[in-house]
Amino acid sequence: MKHKVDIHTWARKEHYNLFSKFEEPIYGVVINVDVTVAYQFAKANHISFFLYCMYRALGAAQFIEPFKYRIEDDEVFIYDRVDAASTVPRDNGTFGFGYFQYYPTLAAFMPEALKEMADVRSRTDLVPASIENIIRFSALPWIDFTSISHARMFSAKMSGPSISFGKMTEKDGRRTMPVSIHVHHALVDGLHIGQFIEAFQGLLNRPLPTLPEGEGF
Repeated sequence: MKHKVDIHTWARKEHYNLFSKFEEPIYGVVINVDVTVAYQFAKANHISFFLYCMYRALGAAQFIEPFKYRIEDDEVFIYDRVDAASTVPRDNGTFGFGYFQYYPTLAAFMPEALKEMADVRSRTDLVPASIENIIRFSALPWIDFTSISHARMFSAKMSGPSISFGKMTEKDGRRTMPVSIHVHHALVDGLHIGQFIEAFQGLLNRPLPTLPEGEGF
């Protein structure tokens, strides 16, 4: 569900009125997150490291209100839940787009995510998600990037965040991964990106119990 924000009484009224008029209101940062615990968990349970990181990023976004704002027909709405749209690699070297609903538990999220991955890989279409309550994810596991930009269709006026994961590297027993976060400045400030990063890193650091043998995904 979504709820309309009264822009006239909104604390961000002036910020929204300013940045929503920009030709390019999207800005971004690149940071490195520690994925040592997350990688160990994914490996121990034989699950997709990418899907696990996406699950944790979605979990963090549920707690950061500005990450749930969207601009639709020049009005602002806040969604009760944000989901994911992501690129899915195919065996022929291309990719498709998948839609991944967020569930509070990994046990509920992972089976549905795997079904969506398999379905997208079985098709050849390239139809972007048309729903608004999404964060757009992508992965460049070949590149330890320090900056990144995205192809944009300005007429689409997308206002949701975009998050990309890069190549994981290891040094002195710790594993890190670059993460880019792009947001709409009419909705999200640097403070909110900082809050998201803190929440995301906290969830990556939070170990889950190792699944019993035979109960992995």
